[in-house]
Order: sequence, then C-alpha cells, then structure tokens
Amino acid sequence: MTHVLSLLVEDKPGLLTRVAGLFARRGFNIESLAVGKSEIPGLSRITVVVDVEELPLEQVTKQLNKLINVIKIVELDPLQTVEREHMLIKVRVDNSTRSQILEAATLFRARIVDVATDALVIEVTGDTAKVQALLRVLEPYGIKEIAQSGLLAIGRGSKSITERVFKN
Repeated sequence: MTHVLSLLVEDKPGLLTRVAGLFARRGFNIESLAVGKSEIPGLSRITVVVDVEELPLEQVTKQLNKLINVIKIVELDPLQTVEREHMLIKVRVDNSTRSQILEAATLFRARIVDVATDALVIEVTGDTAKVQALLRVLEPYGIKEIAQSGLLAIGRGSKSITERVFKN
C-alpha cells in the first residue's frame, strides 16, 4: 500500500541521509522524495512516498520520531491532500510531428520551455495520473530524456502541520 509522509525537520546537514537510511535498513524502497524549505526559517519539509504495509511503516515512523532533528511526522490521507508532480520531458520532433506534440502539450496544459530543431522540452505539473497520461501520449514520438521532481503533497483546508507544533 502506498503511503505519503510529510516530515517537518530541522535544516541540518546529514538529516536526509539518516531519514533515507531508516527506510533502506528496513528494505523499503522510497518511490518518491521531495525536500524543500518550509514556511518557518530553519525548518524543511520532506515528502516521502513509500509502498509498504501498515505495521512496518508504523515502526519506521517511531524510529523517525526518535531522530533529534525530526520535529513532526504526518501521514497524509490521499482524500484530504493536494498532490502534484513536476516533470520536464524532452521529446524528439521533426516537421511532421511538431504540431501534434504541441497540440498534446496544450491538451494537458503543459508548457513548451525549450525549442530546438529536433526536440522540444515540455514542462508539466499535475497529479500523477495526468503526468503519466502525457508520457503515454508522447512515448510514440520518442522521449529523449525525463527530469522529474518527487511528489509534493499538502493537506487540504486551513490546518497546517506547523501550527500543530508551533502555536501561532
């Protein structure tokens, strides 16, 4: 079963390695990982996607909570979460396929961010299904390269992970 964890952590060198190491020692594959600064100076948010059963995940979560630089861990409910991926796709083009690829990008509300005589770079942001659907459409034209962010996720509504920790 796929789980999305949001970790609020102190911005310290080596912490990401320790977090990833806890998953690796249990033999869990991290499907997606995104790290960035949070709205609070000195704190970062790590979004981790893992495919694992409930009980082993609970054990890893307890171990993560023991790390001194981990402030808060929340498992995000997919029904109560906004999830997005960001991808850059370099696709092969020629004079006969260029307009079809441009039309596909428009259909998926993607943007062309680089144009060359034999390739286009397309930027797409959306949920996993949308991004994967665009890849399937572009595949027959020849995908030359992909760069993808990890899944970004945040709870819906006005509550935030940080306000539960720091009373504003």
